[in-house]
Parts: sequence; C-alpha cells; structure tokens
Amino acid sequence: MSAVFPPDPPFFNAASHANNMPLAKDLLHPTAEEERRRHKKKRLVQSPNSYFMDVKCPGCYKITTVFSHAQTVVLCVGCSTVLCQPTGGKARLTEGCSFRRKQH
Repeated sequence: MSAVFPPDPPFFNAASHANNMPLAKDLLHPTAEEERRRHKKKRLVQSPNSYFMDVKCPGCYKITTVFSHAQTVVLCVGCSTVLCQPTGGKARLTEGCSFRRKQH
C-alpha cells in the first residue's frame, strides 16, 4: 500500500507580492524634518549635528568664532565678556549675543 500525502502548500513568492503591499512611507525620499531628527550616523548621507558660528559681543561688537558644542566657557577677546557657557550638549549663548552659522 502506498501512503497518500497532501500536496505541498505553494511557496511565498516575494516578487509577486511586492506591488500589492506598498510601504506606509517612502524610505528613499524622507522629509527634511525626518532627516534632521534622525541620528547623525543613521541618515541617508551622514552629516554632523555640530557647526561653527560667528558670535557678536553685545558690549564691544567684536566677532568671535565659537563651536556649537563648545565644552569650555568662551570669552570675548576685546572685553572678556562671557559669550557662551557649556551645557551637556550645545553651548548656551548669553543673552544679548547674536550669532550667524558659518558656511562650510
């Protein structure tokens, strides 16, 4: 006597189902807001979160270049006023200081 087995189930073919199941969002074209929030190493193109900026002293109007994530207190060259103080991440500018992000 020969044993009768049920037929094998059809295999899942991913290529045939690709058009039937669209993704909820486009992974190749994320919005600028999504890219900015993502970790610096996990973006489509890696880019740092830090930058250099020109800070203008409110007292003597001299311009000093400061790193955005400075870890030391930055003083004005002309009048020794405190321009920024370090925090856990980005440096905090003192009140009255204006800044401009430097172009790379």
